[in-house]
Amino acid sequence: MTVPLSILDLATIARGQTAAESFAGSVAMAQLAEELGYRRIWYAEHHNMSAIASSATSVLIAHVAAHTASIRLGAGGVMLPNHSPLTIAEQFGTLETLHPGRIDLGLGRAPGSDQNTMRALRRDPASSDSFPQDVLELQGYLTGPTRIAGVEAVPGKGTDVPLYILGSSLFGAKLAAQLGLPYAFASHFAPNALEDAVAAYRRDFRPSAQLDAPHVIAGVNVIAADSAAEAQSMFQATKRARVSLFFGNGRVFSDDEADMILDSPQGQHLSQMMTYSAVGTPDAVREYLDGFSAHADADELIVAHQSTGTEGRLRSVQLLAEAAGLVRV
Repeated sequence: MTVPLSILDLATIARGQTAAESFAGSVAMAQLAEELGYRRIWYAEHHNMSAIASSATSVLIAHVAAHTASIRLGAGGVMLPNHSPLTIAEQFGTLETLHPGRIDLGLGRAPGSDQNTMRALRRDPASSDSFPQDVLELQGYLTGPTRIAGVEAVPGKGTDVPLYILGSSLFGAKLAAQLGLPYAFASHFAPNALEDAVAAYRRDFRPSAQLDAPHVIAGVNVIAADSAAEAQSMFQATKRARVSLFFGNGRVFSDDEADMILDSPQGQHLSQMMTYSAVGTPDAVREYLDGFSAHADADELIVAHQSTGTEGRLRSVQLLAEAAGLVRV
């Protein structure tokens, strides 16, 4: 591979699995990724989703950090309008204090939930409007000086936890460029604006104390397996699971029902969300990712290993690392 590889772990709860089993799988993935030479692992904030266990992102990061030694861990990302900047500064300042040099903080402005869940989070519908100001306030707590007179993050102040702006549109790209921060594009589920957003970010980037040149991280789905047929079977199972997640309202569809929905206009939209997916044998996946990194003009890829089971995801992590020539620790 011509660019570093990282992992986005969605802490998936498979059918018949518990959240505790999902967390055990996340620890196993992080330990394997650390051994194999992946750069970082991020966890995304989602709420009220029965198949995703990463709602308390900072708590999960702390748990995984306690069971690993060197791999970078972070949020990909914290949905900042759901929280006060001070609270997030304290949480990630604590993580950085406990695990120096290993913590990242990716920031997004989406709710990470539906409208009812947003109300349950006590989130103001207009809170995303202040996202740029909230990022600056958070940055002040972590790097100094504070932007709120007399208020400091303890722990947090002076930890210099690196910030990343996450996005799927030109808004995040322009903000990351203006603030001189790395930019991570969510092309693993929102592919449409990838090229325009990356181009705008690179064109408008202003160097900052954190970063002197643009750094683009692009998301991509991966299922690497020992055979192309096995990989395609896993990919179909993943899409079926997404049908239940997005359209089930608590119901789990049968395979035949899920396939019918996937053939519908709604299902086609769901499939389109996974446009950027490398599925197949290790060599085929590596070839796809080399082409995708050039297409995305990316400095780093963050890979969502999408098999529905822990065993399949761990195998995909291993096969990709071997095919990409990552260096074992």
